[in-house]
Amino acid sequence: MRDQRIGRCSGQCKASQHSKEHRALGHASRVLRAKAGLSQEEAGFRAGLHRNYVGAIERGEINPTFRVLMKLARGLGVPLSQLITDYEEVRYGTKLSQS
Repeated sequence: MRDQRIGRCSGQCKASQHSKEHRALGHASRVLRAKAGLSQEEAGFRAGLHRNYVGAIERGEINPTFRVLMKLARGLGVPLSQLITDYEEVRYGTKLSQS
Protein backbone atom coordinates (compact mmCIF):
# COMPACT_ATOMS: atom_id res chain seq x y z
CA MET A 1 0.00 0.00 0.00
CA ARG A 2 1.46 3.38 -0.99
CA ASP A 3 2.02 5.93 1.72
CA GLN A 4 1.07 9.18 -0.06
CA ARG A 5 2.78 11.37 2.52
CA ILE A 6 6.28 10.09 1.80
CA GLY A 7 5.86 8.40 -1.58
CA ARG A 8 7.01 5.00 -0.41
CA CYS A 9 5.46 1.56 -0.63
CA SER A 10 5.03 -1.03 2.03
CA GLY A 11 5.66 -4.64 0.97
CA GLN A 12 2.23 -4.90 -0.66
CA CYS A 13 2.98 -2.73 -3.73
CA LYS A 14 6.58 -3.74 -4.39
CA ALA A 15 5.73 -6.29 -7.07
CA SER A 16 3.76 -3.72 -9.08
CA GLN A 17 6.91 -1.59 -9.40
CA HIS A 18 8.56 -4.18 -11.63
CA SER A 19 7.84 -3.08 -15.17
CA LYS A 20 7.95 -5.38 -18.17
CA GLU A 21 11.00 -3.45 -19.32
CA HIS A 22 12.87 -4.03 -16.07
CA ARG A 23 12.00 -7.73 -16.09
CA ALA A 24 13.10 -8.04 -19.73
CA LEU A 25 16.43 -6.35 -19.00
CA GLY A 26 16.89 -8.64 -16.01
CA HIS A 27 16.15 -11.73 -18.07
CA ALA A 28 18.56 -10.64 -20.80
CA SER A 29 21.34 -10.01 -18.29
CA ARG A 30 20.69 -13.35 -16.56
CA VAL A 31 20.88 -15.24 -19.86
CA LEU A 32 24.12 -13.48 -20.85
CA ARG A 33 25.59 -14.24 -17.42
CA ALA A 34 24.62 -17.90 -17.70
CA LYS A 35 26.10 -18.12 -21.21
CA ALA A 36 29.36 -16.74 -19.81
CA GLY A 37 29.26 -19.33 -17.03
CA LEU A 38 29.44 -16.67 -14.33
CA SER A 39 27.86 -16.54 -10.90
CA GLN A 40 26.22 -13.31 -9.80
CA GLU A 41 29.16 -12.83 -7.48
CA GLU A 42 31.74 -13.22 -10.25
CA ALA A 43 29.78 -11.04 -12.69
CA GLY A 44 29.48 -8.39 -9.99
CA PHE A 45 33.19 -8.57 -9.19
CA ARG A 46 34.13 -8.17 -12.85
CA ALA A 47 31.66 -5.29 -13.21
CA GLY A 48 32.55 -3.53 -9.98
CA LEU A 49 29.02 -4.09 -8.67
CA HIS A 50 27.84 -5.90 -5.56
CA ARG A 51 26.42 -9.38 -6.22
CA ASN A 52 23.14 -8.36 -4.59
CA TYR A 53 22.87 -5.46 -7.03
CA VAL A 54 23.39 -7.83 -9.96
CA GLY A 55 20.63 -10.04 -8.55
CA ALA A 56 18.30 -7.06 -8.16
CA ILE A 57 18.89 -6.11 -11.81
CA GLU A 58 18.17 -9.69 -12.88
CA ARG A 59 14.92 -9.70 -10.90
CA GLY A 60 13.87 -6.39 -12.44
CA GLU A 61 13.73 -4.70 -9.05
CA ILE A 62 15.77 -1.62 -9.86
CA ASN A 63 16.22 0.91 -12.63
CA PRO A 64 19.96 0.84 -13.39
CA THR A 65 21.66 3.96 -14.68
CA PHE A 66 23.52 4.09 -17.97
CA ARG A 67 26.81 3.90 -16.07
CA VAL A 68 25.64 0.75 -14.26
CA LEU A 69 24.55 -0.82 -17.57
CA MET A 70 28.02 -0.14 -18.99
CA LYS A 71 29.63 -1.75 -15.94
CA LEU A 72 27.28 -4.73 -16.13
CA ALA A 73 28.02 -5.32 -19.81
CA ARG A 74 31.75 -5.14 -19.10
CA GLY A 75 31.34 -7.66 -16.27
CA LEU A 76 29.41 -9.99 -18.60
CA GLY A 77 32.10 -9.66 -21.25
CA VAL A 78 29.76 -8.27 -23.92
CA PRO A 79 29.33 -4.89 -25.56
CA LEU A 80 26.53 -2.77 -24.14
CA SER A 81 24.83 -2.99 -27.54
CA GLN A 82 24.53 -6.77 -27.09
CA LEU A 83 22.84 -6.37 -23.71
CA ILE A 84 20.39 -3.86 -25.22
CA THR A 85 19.74 -6.03 -28.28
CA ASP A 86 19.04 -9.04 -26.07
CA TYR A 87 16.74 -6.90 -23.91
CA GLU A 88 14.78 -5.85 -27.02
CA GLU A 89 14.50 -9.45 -28.18
CA VAL A 90 13.10 -10.48 -24.80
CA ARG A 91 10.84 -7.44 -24.46
CA TYR A 92 9.37 -7.50 -27.95
CA GLY A 93 9.63 -11.21 -28.67
CA THR A 94 11.56 -10.83 -31.89
CA LYS A 95 14.97 -11.78 -33.16
CA LEU A 96 16.48 -8.45 -34.19
CA SER A 97 20.03 -9.44 -35.07
CA GLN A 98 22.24 -12.34 -36.02
CA SER A 99 24.02 -13.34 -32.77
